[in-house]
Amino acid sequence: MFFEEINNTWTLFLDRDGVINKRIIDGYVLNKDQFEFIEGVFEALVFLKPLFFKIIIVTNQQCIGKKLINERNLFEIHRYMCDEIEKMGGKIDNCYFAPEVKNVFPNTRKPNPDMAIQAKKDFPSIDFNKSIMIGDTDTDILFGKKLGMKTVRILEIDPIGIEADLTVKNLIEFVNLWKKNQSYL
Repeated sequence: MFFEEINNTWTLFLDRDGVINKRIIDGYVLNKDQFEFIEGVFEALVFLKPLFFKIIIVTNQQCIGKKLINERNLFEIHRYMCDEIEKMGGKIDNCYFAPEVKNVFPNTRKPNPDMAIQAKKDFPSIDFNKSIMIGDTDTDILFGKKLGMKTVRILEIDPIGIEADLTVKNLIEFVNLWKKNQSYL
């Protein structure tokens, strides 16, 4: 079963747009006023916080490469996101982002493993074979699979091209499945 072997030595990798906040279709979150948390995210992150060694955001942000915002603007958005999550009792241990535009090389965008490799440098105890990647796109799922992670797809907008180990509607549904499958909780 998916949940049986997971414990607090594992790392949870999360995509941002479409997992934590609502994606802007054909656009980008360019400031904190445009950052809208998905319903249930706070509750989910509070539940997940003690169950994982680290909770890490890995996000492609080509809005920087397109010069729609700069890195400082993105840091402000991420600070807002992390502060709001912490106010509600959750925690994000770090945020990693790839600023490049698609198809520009060199490129650190998912599905390339660069953000996960940087996270492992920052937190050497991370074991990718004891990690979960939750995302809403094929690139998120491929990122996790390339690194040997368990994968969870948030099925909201994008059609499935690459199968994940588990598919849910949102982060709170993932938590509810976890609760249902863990008799000790």
